[in-house]
Amino acid sequence: MNRLKPNDADIKDDDNCDADHQVTKNFKRSSVLIVDDEPGILNFLQKGLNKHFGLIEVAEDTASAEGLRQRCHFDLIISDIRLPDKSGVDWVTEIREQGGTTSVIFITAHANLEMAIAALKAGASDFIMKPFRMQQMMVSIEHALAQQQICRENVVLKRQVDQLYDSGMIGKCEAMQRVCEVLKNVAPMPTTVLIEGESGTGKELAARALHRWSRREGSFVPINCGAISEELMESELFGHTKGAFTGAQQTREGLFTYADDGTLFLDEIAEMPLSLQVHLLRVLEERKIRPVGSNREIPINVRIVAATNRNLAEAVEKGDFRADLFYRLNVVRVRMPALRERMDDLPALVSHFSSSIAADLGVPLPEITGKDLFQLRTYQWPGNVRELRNVIERCLLLKKGPKQCISMQSFPANEPVDDQPADETLENVEKHHILKILNEEDGNKSAAARRLGVSRKTLERKTKLWNMET
Repeated sequence: MNRLKPNDADIKDDDNCDADHQVTKNFKRSSVLIVDDEPGILNFLQKGLNKHFGLIEVAEDTASAEGLRQRCHFDLIISDIRLPDKSGVDWVTEIREQGGTTSVIFITAHANLEMAIAALKAGASDFIMKPFRMQQMMVSIEHALAQQQICRENVVLKRQVDQLYDSGMIGKCEAMQRVCEVLKNVAPMPTTVLIEGESGTGKELAARALHRWSRREGSFVPINCGAISEELMESELFGHTKGAFTGAQQTREGLFTYADDGTLFLDEIAEMPLSLQVHLLRVLEERKIRPVGSNREIPINVRIVAATNRNLAEAVEKGDFRADLFYRLNVVRVRMPALRERMDDLPALVSHFSSSIAADLGVPLPEITGKDLFQLRTYQWPGNVRELRNVIERCLLLKKGPKQCISMQSFPANEPVDDQPADETLENVEKHHILKILNEEDGNKSAAARRLGVSRKTLERKTKLWNMET
């Protein structure tokens, strides 16, 4: 085969390609794998891309390239189509079938329409004919990595199945104004923020506001540390390579990768196992992650926002939380006020929830009377803003007033507590109370167990028994 190779004039001319083409992205944290059996092409691309990428690896066939890919994470693959041992298209097709999402640019000196169609079907972002200029390659690279970022953001959106109340912070009371002031002041900085507050006070909402005010280019990625098992959490956060553990049939990126240039929100941080707290501390200090099963560290630029409804200082004293991680997270601490501490905001919150929920349900906007607001003010709101939203939705669905739609436990003692019969057995009373607390915590067993004063295992055993009876 008589392939065209770049001559010295091409390389010299392209060394100054930045004068003609301004690179709009910084790829220093990105890695690229170049696969071609022509040393001239490998040298040309390696020399031209070296100043833009943090890591460049080269291979002359798909076997060597696959070995590198299994050991390292690559953000981009630039591959010839005709290779000594296998077609580049067939190799990339296999990568896609294994779940790989790395962006691919094909290069070739022997092209036809059929080959171009096959390359695009294999998931290539571009198809470049040899010989080519480095300027042309840089334009293609920027396009490919931009597409990859969009794909990552789509994955993040799919993970965010939890419903948001609103994209903004509602509240004019002094406590909420202080919260907003602190968040806006630290938003432009990469500083780690710890948000404390009772369950339902809007800690995630505050974290989203912080991310929005920061104007970081990456995504906001939330994870509930109490909702994922210890065995899966490391892979969920840092990703894993194919074969890293039983069931790891393909390489997978973790949430830190999806949150690159953005914000990772670690909700219920107090529930993170001690073994993982060590890894998180190292990431905070070195700004690098290592996927499970990999021997390569990946630089990341992620802002960490952690939240908890527990007292972390007390957890440190009890040995449930690492002291060094607590001090690393506790750079800026923000406390979300309980709803009972910001009753001046109640009318605005009721109005907002009534309008948005009525629009979602397709029902008429309800009339909120002074009597309704008075009844809402007399309740202690153990579930805070989340509970208020649920009550408003219940009012709209059942067409009843707030008093009939609220658990009556925090009303004056002369009010009926609930409709539970007086002759209930002790077992049924226990079951009724546990399920009631679980409902108030939106099914969060860790939070419910703390309120009940029992271990999570005890709670899981009881609920499992009730499910079996059902």
